[in-house]
Amino acid sequence: MFELSDSWELFTALERLDLLQNSQPLWWPQHGTFEVVVGAILTQNTQWTRVTVSLENLAHAGVLTLEALSEIDPETLMELIRPSGLIKAKAKNIIQLCQAILEDFGSFEAFVQGVTREWLLRQKGIGPETADSILCYACEREVMVVDSYTARLLRAFGYEFENYGDLQEWCERGIREHCDESTLQRTFAHFHGMIAEYVKHNSNGKRVMVSPLFQKN
Repeated sequence: MFELSDSWELFTALERLDLLQNSQPLWWPQHGTFEVVVGAILTQNTQWTRVTVSLENLAHAGVLTLEALSEIDPETLMELIRPSGLIKAKAKNIIQLCQAILEDFGSFEAFVQGVTREWLLRQKGIGPETADSILCYACEREVMVVDSYTARLLRAFGYEFENYGDLQEWCERGIREHCDESTLQRTFAHFHGMIAEYVKHNSNGKRVMVSPLFQKN
């Protein structure tokens, strides 16, 4: 088994593969916009290609805004997001989240500046991964998103974590030790994106192949 000392070693190995050369600057499409908030909920338990169709449906219907989604008829929203699955729960959670943002912050811009992780986790249907996706990619905060791809890749190196927080802490620690504060947010976003792209293209069933990370270019 290949040995991995810390997350910085993994980050630099992934970076050598230039996995994000054709991606958005922060990997997640439309980063820094309200669309990320909706996409973070829609992507739960489904593939991003399906989320893209749902987001296009919302945009074409002219309702991909905080105000419009806070007032939309639930049945209408369910039809628009049908490609993403779990439409009843996701529609309800999107509407309630939009209403809560307007009630507590008044606008998306104020939400970006003032929202906390604790506030997000109090909202229906928002777990740690979704909350951190919103903080990292919509609010552009210094937060590392970890997910099933992250856990699978590190499992290939013999690492097992009891919970989301432990996995996140391990990933963030090595990056914080080597990066300047001004670059942390972009580095965390790139790290998460590189992991996702690598695992998607270097898996054999549930097994992630790690040897390509150590091949000389």
